[in-house]
Amino acid sequence: MPGISQKAHDMPASPIRKLVPYAEAAKKAGRKVYHLNIGQPDIETPTVVREKMKQLDLRVVEYSNSEGISAYRQGLVNYYASKNITLAAENIMVTTGGSEALVFAFMTCFNPGDELIVPEPFYANYNGFAVMAGVKVVPVMSYIESGFALPSIDEFEKLITSKTKGILICNPGNPTGYLYSQHELEQLRDVVKKHDLFLMADEVYREFAYDGAVPGSVMNLEGIEDNAIMIDSVSKRYSMCGARIGAMITKNRLVMAAALKFAQARLSPPTFGQMASLYALETPQSYFDGVVEEYVERRDILIDGLNKIPGVICPKPKGAFYCIAQLPIDDSDIFCQWMLEHFHHNNETVMMAPATGFYSRPEPGRQQVRLAYVLNKESLRNALVVLEEALKVYPGRNK
Repeated sequence: MPGISQKAHDMPASPIRKLVPYAEAAKKAGRKVYHLNIGQPDIETPTVVREKMKQLDLRVVEYSNSEGISAYRQGLVNYYASKNITLAAENIMVTTGGSEALVFAFMTCFNPGDELIVPEPFYANYNGFAVMAGVKVVPVMSYIESGFALPSIDEFEKLITSKTKGILICNPGNPTGYLYSQHELEQLRDVVKKHDLFLMADEVYREFAYDGAVPGSVMNLEGIEDNAIMIDSVSKRYSMCGARIGAMITKNRLVMAAALKFAQARLSPPTFGQMASLYALETPQSYFDGVVEEYVERRDILIDGLNKIPGVICPKPKGAFYCIAQLPIDDSDIFCQWMLEHFHHNNETVMMAPATGFYSRPEPGRQQVRLAYVLNKESLRNALVVLEEALKVYPGRNK
């Protein structure tokens, strides 16, 4: 039988989804599973999207342009202007989710073997995208003790070699919820300018910033206009994960022209998803105000509750809807599987993502899990009770 490719062998399994069979088995056994493992919001998609999609009457579902529907790209220009980000339509390429935007950016900007510095812990699929493009991820460690703040620029400098071609950040961050300050962004700008690197920023959680914080964008960093690439998506902004529409954004004309060739090879992004995203641009500010208020309440319930459990440490996120919690356990992969296979409290259990998969190597995440506070407040309270009871009896609990 023919063997698989080296890339297929190297492709990591998703730490977010790999425990799904155990969760399904728990459900078949009659247990309620609280899904804190995945960033699938239970927030309703905006009414304007649902109503207009019902009225959509396409006699032929055609391809769009490879760079996306013109009306949607122009609508995005207006959306970004409302966020004080000045762009033109030619700076925007519509993609099949933010995932494709990252893959296009990697394949356009890097050669196989090039190095990309990424603060860790980081979104687990960055590893997979890097494998697809043949890029080597070089991690720079951030620490739970500092709330996962940006590592010192000296730490970045130590890692820069002749093979280094870029830095990638997520802001606000998945999986930590950390929000980089303007000062931290300017520090990154300076090192990128000094070494002539690309600065890629995954900014898909822009709408989810708390406690009065306002996220900065790489597109507003002066002096690196040709170095900056922004990744965006409608998935979380409008609770439209299934629409699969994202965007790769840059003012670098050479990068955009080259990326278009990859876009042409896959023909076009999904037409229905683009139409839904176009309608979503009409979403009133009141929708976002309500969503942010809801997430702040959920955040406070989960984070405050976690920190009340003996032996648990969890910094309070400033954005997104994720956190990394340190638990008094021996191994998060074993613990998360044990929760689904062997533990229940009042016939309920909790599904979490082991943090081992959010680091370039598993060791730093052995005692950590990523939690998403995307469930309603009652479910979060119940999940906290289940987790506390589980930690009392877990065989691999650290004393």
